Amino acid sequence: METIEHDANVENGEVTQEVQEKVNWGRFFFDIIETLFLAVVLFVGINAVSARVRVDGFSMRPTLEDGEFVLVNKMSYHFGEFSRGDIIVFHFPVDPSEDLVKRVIGLPGDHVLVQNNTVYVNGQMLNEPYIAQAPLYAGEWTVADGNLFVLGDNRNNSNDSKDWGLLPKDKVVGKAVLIYWPPPLWKVIEHTEVFAAQ
Repeated sequence: METIEHDANVENGEVTQEVQEKVNWGRFFFDIIETLFLAVVLFVGINAVSARVRVDGFSMRPTLEDGEFVLVNKMSYHFGEFSRGDIIVFHFPVDPSEDLVKRVIGLPGDHVLVQNNTVYVNGQMLNEPYIAQAPLYAGEWTVADGNLFVLGDNRNNSNDSKDWGLLPKDKVVGKAVLIYWPPPLWKVIEHTEVFAAQ
């Protein structure tokens, strides 16, 4: 009789262990699914407010170099206004599948004049310590409502508003705020006041 009770206890122990193992495996898979779900939510959330963009070419030298990666704040202009001197990422109007990086020079209503190797906005000469070389071209443009005038910092080696015209605001992805790759070049992209203090 004692042997029968012992065998019954053994069987109960084995059943309990099997149930516990099933519970552990179930919890393990639940944790994996929960982690994956949270990762997807986090990924979608990050992409909703920011973008990572690779700089292709030398049009923004010396500020940005070919191959660098920049972090773009996609919410900047949902809650704030464009400023002259901002570096922005946008869908190229000529080919929307291509993203470009340029600097905002003119805002809606501005008159932009390039002459004598200098850029003027509304008759005022711009303070531009960031350019690679003074512009060797000339021209003038009036910025229509809902548009921006953008130029590359490498003035004489940039495909920008002087070539293809004004940039519609709705093509803008966001404001470039940080160089994050490669790590040795990590730095915050600071805003430059293009109008010298009077």
